Amino acid sequence: MKEKTQKNAHAAFIGEAKAYFRLLTYAEKAQEEGNLQIALLFRAIAEAERVHATRNLNLLKDILVKDTDTNLEASFEREKSISDNEYPDFLKDAEDEGEKVAAIVFSQARDAETFHAKLYERAIYQSMKPDVKAYQVCQVCGYVTDKKRPKKCPVCGAPEDKFKTIEP
Repeated sequence: MKEKTQKNAHAAFIGEAKAYFRLLTYAEKAQEEGNLQIALLFRAIAEAERVHATRNLNLLKDILVKDTDTNLEASFEREKSISDNEYPDFLKDAEDEGEKVAAIVFSQARDAETFHAKLYERAIYQSMKPDVKAYQVCQVCGYVTDKKRPKKCPVCGAPEDKFKTIEP
């Protein structure tokens, strides 16, 4: 794929992915306000934006998706960079500006990303458990574990019922 087209496909993917999540949030708000038809419209168009994002990502697959070992290493490096560099900066800015809720979100995301990196690292060094049947994902902060659901999330303190099981 030529440079401009690749850049445009990447920008389109990002824009469509953002639209998907934004529209789902709009749908939740419309639902809360009792605007059921508008909520339905937002959800339908969100699904269309998901289709667009997927199609744009598929254009980039040959560029972005490599063999599993390379993908693991790249994922590990991204998680480390985000948890070590980006989220600490975001957290500092939020604290400097007195944005307490944002500071909590950034802090918890940073900590969850650290756990993600550890899971990737174990996979890279082939020291992950061979018999993992499922992962548990905290729906509050994004913490992931290959163990059973904790009674309380070690990152955000969410109760056990806030975990979603991800199975094959």
